[in-house]
Amino acid sequence: MKILETPWTKDALSGDTLTEYPRPGLKRREWINLNGLWNYIITDKRILPSQFYGETPFPYDGVIRVPFSPEAPLSGVGRQVMPEETLWYSQTFRLPENYFDPDKNRLLLHFGAVDQICTVYINGKHAGFHKGGYLPFTLDITEFSDGKEPLRILVAVKDFSDTAYHARGKQKLESGGMFYTAQSGIWQTVWLEVVPNAYIENLRLTPDYDAGEIRIRVNCYEKKAVYDITCEIFQPQFIGPEGITEKHLETLLNRKNLTPQKECTISLPSGEKKPWSPDSPWLYPVRICFGEDEIYTYFAMRKCDIQKDKNGTLRFFLNNRPCFQTGILDQGYWPDGLYTAPVDDAMIYDIRTMKSLGFNMLRKHAKIEPERWYFHCDRLGMLVWQDMVNGGSSYKGWFVTYLATLFCWMHISVKDYHHKLLSRESYDGRQEYIDEVRETIKSLYNHPSIVTWVPFNEGWGQFSTRKITKLIHSLDPSRLVDSASGWFDQGCGDIRSIHYYFLRLRLPKDKRVLALSEFGGYSRRIPERSACETTYGYKQFSDRESLTRGYEQLMENTVLPAARNGVSASVYTQLSDIEEEVNGILTYDRKEMKMNPLVVQKWNARLKKIH
Repeated sequence: MKILETPWTKDALSGDTLTEYPRPGLKRREWINLNGLWNYIITDKRILPSQFYGETPFPYDGVIRVPFSPEAPLSGVGRQVMPEETLWYSQTFRLPENYFDPDKNRLLLHFGAVDQICTVYINGKHAGFHKGGYLPFTLDITEFSDGKEPLRILVAVKDFSDTAYHARGKQKLESGGMFYTAQSGIWQTVWLEVVPNAYIENLRLTPDYDAGEIRIRVNCYEKKAVYDITCEIFQPQFIGPEGITEKHLETLLNRKNLTPQKECTISLPSGEKKPWSPDSPWLYPVRICFGEDEIYTYFAMRKCDIQKDKNGTLRFFLNNRPCFQTGILDQGYWPDGLYTAPVDDAMIYDIRTMKSLGFNMLRKHAKIEPERWYFHCDRLGMLVWQDMVNGGSSYKGWFVTYLATLFCWMHISVKDYHHKLLSRESYDGRQEYIDEVRETIKSLYNHPSIVTWVPFNEGWGQFSTRKITKLIHSLDPSRLVDSASGWFDQGCGDIRSIHYYFLRLRLPKDKRVLALSEFGGYSRRIPERSACETTYGYKQFSDRESLTRGYEQLMENTVLPAARNGVSASVYTQLSDIEEEVNGILTYDRKEMKMNPLVVQKWNARLKKIH
């Protein structure tokens, strides 16, 4: 596979790595970024943590640029970690003088995501364990540091990729077609925070658009002291990439004392409700103080539901107005960083470029991004359909792809209790998926850009769809659920979801809103901008003009009539090429748009007028 550079590859190599504050929804002023060069070793032999701390220098394989996985070119390693191997990271870091006092503070070590299972040691002692390659976690390492001696951080990672039932998305050890290079290890920012003994752990922000209120729950860690919480809400603004800062806290709208661990309601003053939408992404800055701890966050006033339009057709509504969601499939792969965008600006580029083409929604497919990606969608105004990350044993393509496509076209429903056919025989795997659904919603709940949860895609590890849909609705009544994207519909959720690549599009009759949640996949390979010699896609075109004509005919003859007949959201496949799959609007290296942007803009504009 050819290594491609993006416009940001050299920036990622030249200086500090991903230096932006990684959690804009719970932001403190001071933090320490641990991204950069770490020592590493990949081995299939047993190593004890104590061996890393001997007097003799340990024989590492070399250095790795965190947070890029060893399989990613930007890591500097270029090596696939296999299921029988262990990837070890080591870093020694000295805290600034007088920065941390273990009698007065807590020292928190944050990981954005580590794929798939990891154990962390601090100064030779076991500090924590985490399973789940897409979810953030935090370790309180106060007891392992006196604030003076260096911190010696050791991380051991196991990644079984697609050989086990763990969540893996589109990763595959033998990549090809619609499955891509597997990646492993630390792939999101690692960072330290010093907080008071009593501090804010997490938030839950729920807007009530109709009532003009925000419900806030602040969960706190209390040590030796109990305090009230002061919450201040400020005038809504358009926020830049730096996130909430002091400059946004000028015009106070409301101040209220809250009780820790209890949901409280704060009303907005009359006339101060500004709706969030893709056209006007107003965000309300918030400052919350708990004792000596102070954090910045934000929320938006927006409502997403399903109502009937003036013709009696079920449509997606945003803030009580019909809103056709014209979206694009976004898988979040990069040729230089794989799962990790080379720089923050690269994520912004993807969102802004799709917005400039007239798309108002991204379906984040089979992956959870770093929180900054959702923050950029919040502040730039981009709706998000968020997939839960799929897992399960090896997929049976003859059943979940070919036969399922035919069943879907014939409107034949197949039940989801066939665990063997749907690759969900493992009870432990099913329970792990449910746990990760809970954690995904908890982690991403506060982002106003997210309007729909997608628990299953095309039968990949699908099971108990009705039960899980009910669970998601109970965890988050404020959003919609597309229970089964593509096929294996179980008659539940808010959306009847259709994938269309082959045959003729036949719309089903249903009491739920209709969504064309994948379609297109039109391919054009540009040799100098392609990573692979082989090509995967659903219909191939040789040049920009023919691809543009094909897209236009698809929109005119199929998608627009479907929208007039009740389809209320569409998701074109896809944002960019990925390895063999060359059906992106952008090339894999993000350096070229493969069809005429004016045509894409025209058809998105026409779809938005459907309601």
